[in-house]
Parts: sequence; C-alpha cells; structure tokens
Amino acid sequence: MLERTARKNRTEVTFVLPPEEPAGDVSVVGDFNDWTPGAHRLTPRADGNRAVTVRLEAQRVHEFRYLAAGDYWFNEDQADGREGVNSRLTT
Repeated sequence: MLERTARKNRTEVTFVLPPEEPAGDVSVVGDFNDWTPGAHRLTPRADGNRAVTVRLEAQRVHEFRYLAAGDYWFNEDQADGREGVNSRLTT
C-alpha cells in the first residue's frame, strides 16, 4: 500500500506492507536511493504493518521495487504502473 502526502516541492510517500508478508527484512529500493538495498528498510508501526516514509521530488515519475530477505524482489500492487519489471510512482 502507498500513502502519499503532498508537501512544498516534495511528496512524502509511505510504503506499507503487512507484518509477515513476506517474512523477514524488507526494503524499498529505487531510483530515489540509487537502488541501494537497506537504505529504506520497512519497520513495524503501531498498527502492526511495516512501513517506511521517503521524501520524493514532486512532479516526477519514480521507479522502485521491494527487496525482501533471500534476494526476493517484488512489486507494489497499488503502484501507478510498471516500467519493465519495476513499479512506477508519480508524485
């Protein structure tokens, strides 16, 4: 799930996943963090889900994927589209 909040010249995007789906550590990687695993790890929040908030430049299209333990890559079902194997997000 994606939660978006518009700010001046930026959009805060919170990437949210269920507590155990998939199991283990998960990070969001994309063009906004040079595809660096672990740069934006999802952490537990009060409702039990895991999440991380990333500030992205507004009025751009960003590509990203999730990376879970065991080199398991997957996409966001609520993304704005796809570019090849990557999810797309428009801010």
